[in-house]
Amino acid sequence: MKILVTGGLGFIGSHTVVELQNEGFEVVIIDNLSNSSEEVLKGIVAITGKTPLYEKLDLREKALVQNFFKKHNDIDGVIHFAASKAVGESVENPLLYYENNINTLVYILQELQQKTETNFIFSSSCTVYGQAEKMPITENAPIQPAISPYGNTKQIGEEIITEVCKVSNINSILLRYFNPIGAHPTAEIGELPIGVPQNLIPYITQTGIGLRQELSVYGDDYPTPDGTCIRDYIHVVDLAKAHVIALQRLLNKKNLDKVETFNLGTGTGSSVLEVITAFEKVSEQKLPYKIVPRREGDVISAYANTDKANAVLGWKAQSTLEEALASAWKWEQKIRG
Repeated sequence: MKILVTGGLGFIGSHTVVELQNEGFEVVIIDNLSNSSEEVLKGIVAITGKTPLYEKLDLREKALVQNFFKKHNDIDGVIHFAASKAVGESVENPLLYYENNINTLVYILQELQQKTETNFIFSSSCTVYGQAEKMPITENAPIQPAISPYGNTKQIGEEIITEVCKVSNINSILLRYFNPIGAHPTAEIGELPIGVPQNLIPYITQTGIGLRQELSVYGDDYPTPDGTCIRDYIHVVDLAKAHVIALQRLLNKKNLDKVETFNLGTGTGSSVLEVITAFEKVSEQKLPYKIVPRREGDVISAYANTDKANAVLGWKAQSTLEEALASAWKWEQKIRG
C-alpha cells in the first residue's frame, strides 16, 4: 500500500511517516520545507531503517500537483498535514493562511476525485470548536465562529472535504487534534520550528536550554484555577499512531460514513503554569518566565472528550504530560548538543 503524506517532514508528519513505515506501508512525502528540513529524512531512516520517497514540491502550484499524481497514480491513501499552523501569525497574515491551507487542499482533492476509490485523512484541529461552551469537548460540540484565520481554514477545510466526499469516491476521516507535543523517544526526530517558536513547548525547551531569555505567559487573568489558559497536550507519537489506525479503518472499509470525525487528545486539560511546573520537574531546573498581556486568538480552555476515538478506533493516548515533556527536552538537548 502506497500512502502520500503531505507535510511529511514536519513535526506531526515525520512521526506519522515513522509509524506508517513501521506498519509496512510504502510512503511518499511531499514537503516544501517552509517549516521543516530535509535533515528530518535522516532521522526517519535512522528509526525505521527505510527511506521514504520524497519530493520537494509546493502544493500551491496546481500544475505540480497534477504532475505528481500522474507520476504516482498508484496512491492508496493520503494523509494531509501540509498547512500553516500558527494562530498568531494567521491573525497577522490571513491571506497566507487561506492560500496555503485552502488552495492546496482543493488541488489535492481535485486529483483524488478522479480516482475510482481513495482514502483521505485530514489533519484538523480543536480550533474548529472555537471557545466551546462545555468541557471536555465532544465531536458533537457546535462549531463556533472561528477565533482566528487559522481556525477558519480548518473549518472551511472540513466543509470542503464533506461536500466533495458526498459526490465522489473519496472516503475521509477528519482528525481534530488538541495540542501535540514531545518528540520520538529515540530523539532522532522532534519539533523543529524555524525562527521563534509559535508553540508553547519548543519555547519552553529553548528557554530551558538558554536559547531564549525567558518564556512569555500570555495572560494570568483567565477564568481558570490559576488564571492561565488550559490545553490538552498529547504526545506526538500517540497522535501519529492514531493516524495509522484511522487510515487502516478506511483501507479495511470499516468506516460507517463517508466522512467520520474524531477528537485526538488525552482528555485532560493542563494550564500553562502546570506545564511549566511539569517541565521544571523533568528538567530539574527553574524556568524563567514573565506574565504578559493576553494574545489575540487564544481560547480560555480546550480539552478533549476522547470517548469516541477510544471506542470506535480502539485508540487511546498512552503518554503522560511529563513523559511528553521529557522527550521534548531530550530532543532539545540533542539538537543543541
